[in-house]
Amino acid sequence: MIKQILSITLFCMAAWGSFAQPITQTIRGTIVDMVTQSPLPGASVVITDAAEFTGTTTDVNGNFTLHNVPVGKHTLQITFLGYKERILPNVIVNSGKETVLSITLEEKIIESKEVVITAKVEKDKPLNEYSTVSARTFSVEETQKFAAAVNDPARMASSFAGVIGTDDGKNNISIRGNSPNGLIWRMEGVEIPNPNHFSNVGTSGGGISMLSAQVLTNSDFLTGAFPAEYGNAISGVFDLKLRKGNNQKHEYTLQAGMLGLDAAAEGPFAKNYKGSYLINYRYSTLSLLSKVGVDVGFGETNFQDLSYNISLPAGRMGNFSVFGFGGFSDQKFEAKKDSSEWESNDDRYSFKFKMFTGATGIVHTIPLSSSAYLRTTLSGSITDKVYDDERVMEDYTSLPNTYQNYTQNRLSLTSILTKKINTKISLKAGVTGNKLFYSFLDKEVELPSYSRNVLIDRKGSAYTLEAFAQWNYHITENISWIGGLHAVTFTGNHTGSVEPRTSLKFDIAGRQTVSIGYGLHSQMQPLGVYYAKVENGNGTYYEPNRHLDFTKAHHLVLAYDRSLTEWMHVKTEMYYQYLFHVPEGTVASQNLSMLNNDGGFETLPMVNDGVGRNYGLELTVEQFMHKDFYFLLSASLYDSKFKGTDGNWYNTRYNGKYAGSFTAGKDWQTGKRFGNRIVGVNIKTLYSGGLRETPIDLQASMQKGETVYVDSQPFTLKKKDYFRTDIKFSIKRNRQKSTITWALDIQNVTNRKNVYGDFFDPLSGKTKTFYQTSLIPVLSYKIDF
Repeated sequence: MIKQILSITLFCMAAWGSFAQPITQTIRGTIVDMVTQSPLPGASVVITDAAEFTGTTTDVNGNFTLHNVPVGKHTLQITFLGYKERILPNVIVNSGKETVLSITLEEKIIESKEVVITAKVEKDKPLNEYSTVSARTFSVEETQKFAAAVNDPARMASSFAGVIGTDDGKNNISIRGNSPNGLIWRMEGVEIPNPNHFSNVGTSGGGISMLSAQVLTNSDFLTGAFPAEYGNAISGVFDLKLRKGNNQKHEYTLQAGMLGLDAAAEGPFAKNYKGSYLINYRYSTLSLLSKVGVDVGFGETNFQDLSYNISLPAGRMGNFSVFGFGGFSDQKFEAKKDSSEWESNDDRYSFKFKMFTGATGIVHTIPLSSSAYLRTTLSGSITDKVYDDERVMEDYTSLPNTYQNYTQNRLSLTSILTKKINTKISLKAGVTGNKLFYSFLDKEVELPSYSRNVLIDRKGSAYTLEAFAQWNYHITENISWIGGLHAVTFTGNHTGSVEPRTSLKFDIAGRQTVSIGYGLHSQMQPLGVYYAKVENGNGTYYEPNRHLDFTKAHHLVLAYDRSLTEWMHVKTEMYYQYLFHVPEGTVASQNLSMLNNDGGFETLPMVNDGVGRNYGLELTVEQFMHKDFYFLLSASLYDSKFKGTDGNWYNTRYNGKYAGSFTAGKDWQTGKRFGNRIVGVNIKTLYSGGLRETPIDLQASMQKGETVYVDSQPFTLKKKDYFRTDIKFSIKRNRQKSTITWALDIQNVTNRKNVYGDFFDPLSGKTKTFYQTSLIPVLSYKIDF
């Protein structure tokens, strides 16, 4: 079947007409000050690789337009008096849509002696100027180009040093040995719920991202020691930005493939109004993957999602915008009614799963002066998940097994002030208030007695309040010091945290940087953990986890980055993370620690006496796209341990010890004169040490009828090493008024059977090894017009 799909794809590519004609498009954009976001009128914009001089300057509002730019990749040079020159390489121009850019420039530091500043390509430099270590930007092009990324930021991030995927079927990622639950998602400056379909409660990942690449723009990914404005995370942050729709021209995108149908639209509201809309809708059943023999899990699987960003300039009143996303997903599986067809215990279970997750916000940005602006956001989010399963007994009657209904809503108000004191000092401070609404119900059957237990049953509300202040002090042109403080409190149990953050960056001769960063970070427990019910023994229940504190961590990072050429650099980071106030079990033999939680609400009694430590060395060698070729080589050596309740140190679940990846791609312009046809091949290879698991107590499992672990030996077994290669073929054709792209993305092209884990199967009375996803082909067709 894969050969047939590949043959069809190659036939479509070969059958495309080959005539070349001059095809052009427009590059437009806005240039503003990096700190104040004030427009920079008179800035120069030049295309450096044009056959003839092509350039312009910005108008009074910082806007510029370059007409009749040939399709293909171009390099832009931006200069403005008193600001550092900026080079934008590989600006992609397609015929189907205008290229609209938002560009920031950094003001030069005024010193007594003249300093020569040479512009350099800094494609990975984070957008947030306060992030100096363990942070990088990623582009929409990367989520679309990287093999097997399927427009998903989390899957794309597995190519970065220190990041490993923990489950091929989901986009959960472990950062520096931490649980995937230590990561948070932000959109337009505010925290959002987990934006993934088919996600478990209390997790940060899921089966498929709800966010479309059609609405995202360049965003930041942080993996440690992040600045003071980020809270409620101990391992990482996805800080997502949305692009504005085209405010001069209506444009559309249609995409069809094995992951469903996708449609996007953008454009102006009125001819003489600078406002715009951008909206994307997607629907899928995943049935096409099943029909070509791909295992997509149990039963029927459906999902749909919507994302949008609306820009509403209001003149002297500032700028308003409305953004958001929402997604429905459901899955169901019917048990086999004939016991002779039961090959494993899963065959005798029926289940239904439904979820909705969404968030929306209204943003108001207003300049207070030429050196300050205020950004205020009112946002709300909803997460609702229902899971219900039944067990078919030997007499073919059905017995309810598990029922979970989790609803968690949030209403937030955030206000952030940014102020540039002078060319050397800038300040940023903000406050966020959150009202949390929740309703949790979790019931399950206890085996082998089949008694019904209520694990969580609670409705209510609580508040969190966060505040931060940070500064960026450029001591000299080459030395900068960033410091700040983050504070948070949770009214549900009156716990909180005050966290200092600081970093120092040295720029050596324009080709090398040395940075050191430190941060104290904290994270709330998943809300359901606080309200777990435990029986007293006399028929009454209490909630032992109501007073759990935040999990906290000290994180220290030393980084070195050297430019080898204009297009290539090498970067290494050493880090040490000490985690404390970690919830752990109250029974010594359990060795329960929230550092090993891989999803769901932990319902056993816990106290904040746990500790853990992560340390490691990361290496990145990267060539940005140059002469139509790029590569990213990353390697990590690390150790991740936790202290068990028995007083001994053990490997965490995510301690694979080592990881490496190689991601590369090459484009060929077959209509080279005009760049109207581009054939691309991209490859990604991942190799990492196997994650850990706890031995199974076979005798106890047989007695209870479900998997029982040897808790006194936590995570002492190591799975086989993980290896996977993905490959992507694409061909893009620029026509006069449209751009058409065919792509074939193949995950796990060698069909390697990577181990997921071992579990006890009551039907056979033996342990069975389950494997991660096999080869998955994703064929897609997209047209922009």
